[in-house]
Amino acid sequence: MARVRARDQRGVVFPSPVMILSIVAVAMAGIAWVATRHHEPTERLVTPAAQQSPSATHTPYTKPKPRHHKPDKPAFDRSQVVVEVFNNSSVSGLAGRVAGQAAHAGWQVVGSDNWYGTIPASTVYFPPRLAKAGHQLALDLGIHRVMPSVAPMRLDRLTVILTGPLAPT
Repeated sequence: MARVRARDQRGVVFPSPVMILSIVAVAMAGIAWVATRHHEPTERLVTPAAQQSPSATHTPYTKPKPRHHKPDKPAFDRSQVVVEVFNNSSVSGLAGRVAGQAAHAGWQVVGSDNWYGTIPASTVYFPPRLAKAGHQLALDLGIHRVMPSVAPMRLDRLTVILTGPLAPT
């Protein structure tokens, strides 16, 4: 008859990989601390090579003559730039009011609606060819954040996303 051997409770327990990595990390940090604790700082005091003496001759300041030239013509016509305004706040009717301000400033506003997502601050988004127009629209509306357009925004227009009421301009 075959003899069945009884199992005993002896065995070997290996530490987990996390514990091994922790021990190695602590050892490496200790080695790095010992290796770098006695080094001199690398910062140096910078002193000027030569100091100007008070007896040096000075030429009097002359005011430059003003240049008279015509202001540059804008690279775009506000009435030809399409703008959409979205509300990303809890303020009811905000997109409609700001769309009216943009239209009053001469922009071609084609709509206003709600935006669903997370935007950190009121922003004017622009496609690459409308970068100057995007910055001008931000100035017109008093918006301080201007960024390149991202998906799902359309690339033929400026997109304004509002996160709260704008300061009066």
